[in-house]
Amino acid sequence: MNCGVTKTPVGFVSVVEQDGAITQLNWGGENSGVRTTLIKSALFQLEQFFNNERDDFDLPLNPEGSMFQQLVFRQMLKIPKGGTVTYGDIATALDAPAQAIGQACGANPIPIIIPCHRVLGANSLGGYSGNGGVETKVKLLHFEGAAGLLI
Repeated sequence: MNCGVTKTPVGFVSVVEQDGAITQLNWGGENSGVRTTLIKSALFQLEQFFNNERDDFDLPLNPEGSMFQQLVFRQMLKIPKGGTVTYGDIATALDAPAQAIGQACGANPIPIIIPCHRVLGANSLGGYSGNGGVETKVKLLHFEGAAGLLI
């Protein structure tokens, strides 16, 4: 397993590569294994994202999850930077209960890159699987310019 770390406005994050794909994004961590071209690219793209030089990521991803979770992850990847959808919106698109969508979002192993922070409850922010929980979700939404929703 190869892992690289970078500093972001929401703390130090590490990306994990296995078998030629990004499999996890974690808070904290340390550099380990080989600093592969893919790890370097992922860290560079995160830096570009947080410098407002990139709106989305161009990385091979292989998040662990059930077939249903994979469908939810793909829906989240469609949400543009600065945009938001509700759990209900994704539930409608997948003909599934909103609660199941929330559970899949909470299981997202690659937050930020798979933007689960852009998924909100109908009447609340909902939760966030990343370090810091909802506080980090709010920081990410403010950073992306979706702050009007929070005022």
